[in-house]
Amino acid sequence: MDFRLSDEQELLRKSVREFAESEIRPHIMAWDNAQHFPRELLPKLAALGLMGIQFPESLGGAGMSAVDYCICIEELARVDPSVSLSVAAHNGLGAAHISMFANDAQKQKYLVPLAKGETLAAWGLTEPGSGSDAAAMRTTAMADGDHFVLNGSKAFITHGTSADTMVVMAVTDKSKGAKGISAFIVERRTPGLLAGKKEDKLGMRASETTEVIFQNCRISESQLIGEVNQGFIQTLQVLDAGRIGIAALSVGLAQGAYEASVTYTAQRQQFGRAIGSFPSVQERLSDHASRVEAARLLTYRAAWLKDQGRRMTLESAMAKLYASEIAVRASEDCVQLHGGYGFVKDYPAEKYFRDVKLLTIGEGTSEVQRLVIARQLLAA
Repeated sequence: MDFRLSDEQELLRKSVREFAESEIRPHIMAWDNAQHFPRELLPKLAALGLMGIQFPESLGGAGMSAVDYCICIEELARVDPSVSLSVAAHNGLGAAHISMFANDAQKQKYLVPLAKGETLAAWGLTEPGSGSDAAAMRTTAMADGDHFVLNGSKAFITHGTSADTMVVMAVTDKSKGAKGISAFIVERRTPGLLAGKKEDKLGMRASETTEVIFQNCRISESQLIGEVNQGFIQTLQVLDAGRIGIAALSVGLAQGAYEASVTYTAQRQQFGRAIGSFPSVQERLSDHASRVEAARLLTYRAAWLKDQGRRMTLESAMAKLYASEIAVRASEDCVQLHGGYGFVKDYPAEKYFRDVKLLTIGEGTSEVQRLVIARQLLAA
């Protein structure tokens, strides 16, 4: 087995890292404090191909692999997890759903501008009363001639206010439970699509998260993705791939926290020497370096399986579970190693600590990942 990245992938990592350092790092705390979603950054991300990473060049994308995608998300998260989350949600959820299941006409109309970064995507699954239990959703889509009428609400939607194009899951046959859910494309200016409350979040504050409300929102049947009542099956496949993105984001955040710890402990003097020379500190750093590398390998393995067209439900859940949980440990230790300075905003430790917790919750909690893993293992 060859674990080396290609020359092209090494160049990609360098390019994204340089972009993140120059275009994102100077603004991190200003965006975070203002809870400002930096939409002005989107054209620059698009110029690097980061708004259409895995989509075919024929559809406006960059035509990169799933491993390339991990590299991009990881390098953005190393600097600012908020921006990385927005890029991952755009690529890996809303736009990915259209790429995977929409017909050719829908892809030309919606995916091409999304992949080019001309428009922004959102994905509407979670509701106030249905998080991990997605099949308990209450948003409905009632057939009305050659239209559907949507009513209900979605919660915790990334880009819920700013997105131009939203993929929404809704119940089309309540009697069938999870098998009665369909997926629809809804455009921002559609009457009856309303932006609800913007969440005041602990972390990832520069990534917009809002409630979305549907009040007699009327859409054409041409905006149905795939077959009626196939939305939940589509959703599970989107989430399989989406977990790879969150795993990569976790690796990037953990890498950033680890690097911040190394930098600080090499400079901080106590008892006449750098605290990085203390065995207890060295032990923590070596453990974190090992865990980050293990998480990276799990993530790249899941991405490689995706590139091979092979099923990766088990591997993506393992990667997401392990990477998100070691990222929590890395960020927690980053604060601890900074001491009092880890508790103030002058150093990056406190922001990593605030941002990281979402990763064990979003796109399936750690508890759900363990359930997915167990089901896969027991079915083997």
